[in-house]
Amino acid sequence: MLTDPMPADAVETAHKRVFLAAEDLDGNRVATVLLELADVWGVPALWEQVCRPLLARLPGRTATEIAIEHALCEGVRVGLDVHRREPGGRSLPTGGVLLAGAEQEAHCLGLHALAAALREQGRGCLHLGPALPWSAMNSAVYRARPHTVVLWSQTPVTGRAYRLVRFARGFPLLRVYGAGPGWIEPLAAPATHLRTLPAAVAACLAAPRQG
Repeated sequence: MLTDPMPADAVETAHKRVFLAAEDLDGNRVATVLLELADVWGVPALWEQVCRPLLARLPGRTATEIAIEHALCEGVRVGLDVHRREPGGRSLPTGGVLLAGAEQEAHCLGLHALAAALREQGRGCLHLGPALPWSAMNSAVYRARPHTVVLWSQTPVTGRAYRLVRFARGFPLLRVYGAGPGWIEPLAAPATHLRTLPAAVAACLAAPRQG
């Protein structure tokens, strides 16, 4: 697996292969192509150079665009979730990292990418999926005792910066990050905005704070 950015010709070919599969509403083929690409280039490059641009390319205004978008999203999700899974159903230790979608946030493909990228590094995470209420987030932190939390927001409707900052201040030893395009307001300390997948991977792999 390479760790360098994908060259322009490889990106163009990848876009064509993935988009043609999505146009055929073939989510399984989307997942297969993504798995092939991830094995060569790694998840961070695949996400930043292929998945994100293709997802942004579909505005989802017409019925056809919506169907293609759903096939693309499902294929991306399946491909990322299968990548580097241990055979026999064994899971990696969570490594003190908790991932979740913000309250009422239905989309969190970026967290699936982060989880897959962590598996490439031999690390696991506790991924609680989309739309986790703030009360449930508090409960999860008390139960799982992570050192790092990454909360995904796709739209400004769910990216409520003041709630994330309030949450972070309630857990002074916890590193709290907002990820995704929904955090349009600046995040005040101690919360931090992660803008790329490589930055998110580095944040999750960093040593925990000492109390």
